[in-house]
Amino acid sequence: MRQNIDLSIIVPVYNEEQNVEPMHREITEVMNALGKGYELIFVDDGSIDKTTKILLEIQNNDQNVVVLCFRRNFGQTAALSAGFDYARGDVIITLDGDLQNDPRDIPILLEKIREYDIVNGWRKDRQDKTLTRKIPSIIANRLISSVTGVKLKDYGCTLKAYRREVVKTIKLYGEMHRFIPAIASMMGVSYCEVPTNHRARKFGKTKYGISRTIRVILDLITVKFLLSYRTRPIHMFGPIGIVTGFLGIMICAYLTILKIAGHSIGQRPLLLLGVLMIIISAFFIILGLLGEIIIRLYYEVQDKPIYYIKEIRGRKEEFEEASND
Repeated sequence: MRQNIDLSIIVPVYNEEQNVEPMHREITEVMNALGKGYELIFVDDGSIDKTTKILLEIQNNDQNVVVLCFRRNFGQTAALSAGFDYARGDVIITLDGDLQNDPRDIPILLEKIREYDIVNGWRKDRQDKTLTRKIPSIIANRLISSVTGVKLKDYGCTLKAYRREVVKTIKLYGEMHRFIPAIASMMGVSYCEVPTNHRARKFGKTKYGISRTIRVILDLITVKFLLSYRTRPIHMFGPIGIVTGFLGIMICAYLTILKIAGHSIGQRPLLLLGVLMIIISAFFIILGLLGEIIIRLYYEVQDKPIYYIKEIRGRKEEFEEASND
């Protein structure tokens, strides 16, 4: 019979054959010192080196280890999502598989997670050697904090701790894993950030580059939409339609007055601009209405929640009974 699982540790790996054994050893040492029931979930993201073989050997010798092997490389977001789906612990911790996150920081996160729903690691003294990782990261962190309103210094740090009920309600796709604190803010979660140790990569090659910045910006637009207009898309597209429509009508009204006064308006570019703005206005308003219909279908047909309850005190059984009815 397996022990109770207090903590799930998720480590996504991709071609990290030289890192997985040291990572397993360090995490095991830390968890043995803590004396908590835990599971260590390695998510093999379609590795093509010896990573899979080594992980399976580790699992054969350690009952606390779970290995999820992808058929091909799906990316870190998919790897973390799979880990969340299979995690059974009340607290879930994520780490990178390249040994740059220090497992000895786990107790620090566990101490803070008692007070917060999410604890974010902050690589205060980053050991990355290349500016192509440092500079885009600084820009991205400031941009994400500004747009989402969730003020964190290091969104890209994989070392995080979550309460189980937070991540179990989040569906990830694209490059959304770095935005989990921002996405979870829709539920009104509490969060904090703690400095953590960051180590230079010793083995293998980094999977990150400056090209990822573009994907982050595109996903940030999606996150901003979800945070601000997820349940009311007409409020995003409607104002654009109203403003452009008003300007288009004013332009056409002005040209109409000129026409009545005997001036020729057929060759004026302003006429095309006015008509174009009215068409754009109709497009945005229709887009907003279609969005409203889709949102209603999403929430009403699938019975999706529009609120999240943190705690119920008193008459809990009656409330659950009423909810089931």
